[in-house]
Amino acid sequence: MSDQSTRKYAVEKTEDEWRAELGEERYQVLRQAGTERAWTGELLDESRSGLYTCGACNAELFQAGTKFDSGCGWPSFYESVRPDAVELIEDTSLGMVRTEVRCANCGSHLGHVFPDGFGTPTGDRYCMNSLALNFAPEEGEQA
Repeated sequence: MSDQSTRKYAVEKTEDEWRAELGEERYQVLRQAGTERAWTGELLDESRSGLYTCGACNAELFQAGTKFDSGCGWPSFYESVRPDAVELIEDTSLGMVRTEVRCANCGSHLGHVFPDGFGTPTGDRYCMNSLALNFAPEEGEQA
């Protein structure tokens, strides 16, 4: 991962350990700041109640109740479970300024946040990769 931060994380592993644990697709997104193709993520249309966690370390990131259909092709949320659950980093790649979202527990890339979440309580759109997330439905929720 191109690390713009010198921060130490609660969960730290070598890149070889991450690659072996995550598999190639997840490794490319979570540790190399890749992006899955729009409209392909398995969590895009997930509508059950539950909790979204980091695909690398399983830290709690987003409540299902903050997920909304932004029409962008990736799961979108208007806020994280706690302000300190994610780390926000300025991203100047691709010739523009964006805000990268990383897991504050392990530093893995999750996606980007944009201030264009019109109609949401915060005005933010956390545009996340499905490959960067795990989903745990609330007890009693059916698939």
